[in-house]
Amino acid sequence: MSDILFVNPGDRKTVFQDLGKNLTAIEPPFQIASYAAYLRNEGHSVVILDANALNMSPEEVTKEIDQLKPLLVALIIYGNQPSASTQNMSISGKIVSQIKKHTDIKIVMGGLHPSALPKRTLEEEDVDYVIEGEEQIPLNELLNTLKSDGDLTKVSGLWYRDNFKIKHNSKPLLIQDLDKYLPLAAWDLLPMDKYRAHNWHCFDNIENRMPYGAIYTSLGCPYKCTFCCINTPFGGPSIRYRSPELVVQEIELLNKQYGIKNIKIIDEMFILDERHYMKIVDLLIKKDLDLNIWAYARVDTVHEETLSKLKQAGFNWLALGIESANADIRDGASKKMRVDDIKGIVKKIQGSGIRVIGNYIFGLPGDTIESMQETLDMAKELNCEFGNFYCAMAYPGSQLYNIALNEGWELPKEWTGYSQHSFNIQPLPSKLVSAKKVVAFRDNAFHEYNENPRYLDMIKYKFGEDVQKHMQSITTTRLKRKILDD
Repeated sequence: MSDILFVNPGDRKTVFQDLGKNLTAIEPPFQIASYAAYLRNEGHSVVILDANALNMSPEEVTKEIDQLKPLLVALIIYGNQPSASTQNMSISGKIVSQIKKHTDIKIVMGGLHPSALPKRTLEEEDVDYVIEGEEQIPLNELLNTLKSDGDLTKVSGLWYRDNFKIKHNSKPLLIQDLDKYLPLAAWDLLPMDKYRAHNWHCFDNIENRMPYGAIYTSLGCPYKCTFCCINTPFGGPSIRYRSPELVVQEIELLNKQYGIKNIKIIDEMFILDERHYMKIVDLLIKKDLDLNIWAYARVDTVHEETLSKLKQAGFNWLALGIESANADIRDGASKKMRVDDIKGIVKKIQGSGIRVIGNYIFGLPGDTIESMQETLDMAKELNCEFGNFYCAMAYPGSQLYNIALNEGWELPKEWTGYSQHSFNIQPLPSKLVSAKKVVAFRDNAFHEYNENPRYLDMIKYKFGEDVQKHMQSITTTRLKRKILDD
């Protein structure tokens, strides 16, 4: 009998449709594994059940839990991107309902979405507790309480029922010592042979996407983009760092103990503070590891003089939040940058040998069909090695979600409707373009970009004919969308 059993939920078929079979990444749940390590350090026994990686049904999860009989089951709902928390709520709800049908084990739910909507989560889901805020300290306090006097008032950030009345305790203070509370993850508790990198991440070796690792070097983001919900558990814009030495120790462990070359830096913004990320880069160069790393950056945080060292350390891909070609529509501090500035940064990154993932959003509040076409035209001109095309979405915890509620805009009826690739996607309309037209434009843009001869010729030149054919195969089928059938 363990003290706590973590469940990592996932439903690749619903969230990604056919893309989930072999194109999307299967990412190890770093936060869960790191929380597990922290709780083990605090003297608790821990098990992780990665239902997403193992492709387990709610019934199979319940059967496993019934055999293991933990004191507490915890679902910590994050994902490959901020939206993945909300889109994973549907399968999470099915899992906890199935558990409660067959056992009386206590269940706690945490993560980005539950932290954004703690009261609603407790009301709607078959859980005993919900954590608002960062989860490590509340989980430790909850386990200690369940083992002793059961006084839930001692557990920070906890939402619970007392005589059928919902109560909650004040959120925990932001953790400052990330090395203690986000230690080396308990990789030994995960099915390390099940994880798979994104297809584009491995364009240099498309047949070898496994094994795969993903880690945080920081938590949070100092910016206030209206569409982003990443700072919800933290109460507002902020950023805190793990020590570069611990980060490099973890990367070396993944590389040498588990044979992992393909690594994602999960940070919302890795290329930000040179004192942090360049120390990691310098330490990695000294280690001389064979790595293929990707990380997020902003157009206005990339500095040309750092690029050669990033490449030397194994950073082969940078993902840029370009968003829109229109400076008035573009969100965040980078909106002041001109299109020519964006083009210049992309060329400098590519000139260093690092590939670029351009991230674009259609349907932001000021968007028109014409401005969305400007964005697509810019994307085709930039011709990044990969392009992600998104619809603007009002994720719970974001400013857009609150605006949508105040304006009475239609929101998804099911949590999977927040998935960019699901059948029942329901994005926001812009002020001048309907949600239906936004989805249609996004899906057409994906095909127009990836079927563009200039893009396919570039892919063939840089990565070979096999990768070109791989990209051509992706566009042979289109995503099915309910909103387009209505």
